[in-house]
Amino acid sequence: MGVPVVALGIKGVTDPALEGLAGGLECFALGQLNKPIDRLKAAGVRRAVMAGKVQHSSLFGGIMPDLRAIKVLASLRDKRTDTILRAIADEFAKDGIELLPSTTFLSHLLVSEGVATKRKPTAEESADIRLGWAAAKAVAGFDIGQTVVVKGGAVIAVEAMEGTDAAILRARDIARAHGRRTALTVVKVAKPQQDLRFDVPVLGLDSLQVFADAGVSALAVEAGTTLLFDKEEFLLRADRQKLSIIGLPARGPEDQ
Repeated sequence: MGVPVVALGIKGVTDPALEGLAGGLECFALGQLNKPIDRLKAAGVRRAVMAGKVQHSSLFGGIMPDLRAIKVLASLRDKRTDTILRAIADEFAKDGIELLPSTTFLSHLLVSEGVATKRKPTAEESADIRLGWAAAKAVAGFDIGQTVVVKGGAVIAVEAMEGTDAAILRARDIARAHGRRTALTVVKVAKPQQDLRFDVPVLGLDSLQVFADAGVSALAVEAGTTLLFDKEEFLLRADRQKLSIIGLPARGPEDQ
């Protein structure tokens, strides 16, 4: 798009291959604020985008905060994802760096409303989607997680700090506790008043393998705010797996 990029990464998290794509990459320890902000300012950067994933569980031993980060963390009322990331965005803003929505350059990967695959959800899957949507929105409203797994009118697993994949695999283990393989429905939503600068719902090709391992037959996501990386290939593979994917508006299923 003709936009020059200054790429910063996190040691042990960011793929080093990014250096060859961005024309350079400088990595910092997770928890540092001063050095990356100073690096961006020195390069004349005034707009930044967050991309990628850092496990929320890093709070319990995976970070090396500098003095600025220690002060920020100490000032927070809680350690939920949005609380932390919003505080980081505020620190960037103090130094004249505006954090843009994560979807700024990725609008072509957003899920649209409607069925995205060849197969539509069955009546049973649609009922589970309605239940899952209500549950997921409630959980997301507390910034706990954005995904729930449902089967036969029962919520089997709710995503928390472990992440989407782990929640789905936990649901698989619960559903198969008595040896019976059963198809699962996954619902992934945005948070109410989702801040598009960070923590936007994302799925990628690796997710499809998890779905296959867990026996997921249907997936409902929130249209307009959910990203599918490698979207074209994602949907092709989903069709091969006979996975039904539907994008729903923020208000949820029509017959909720």
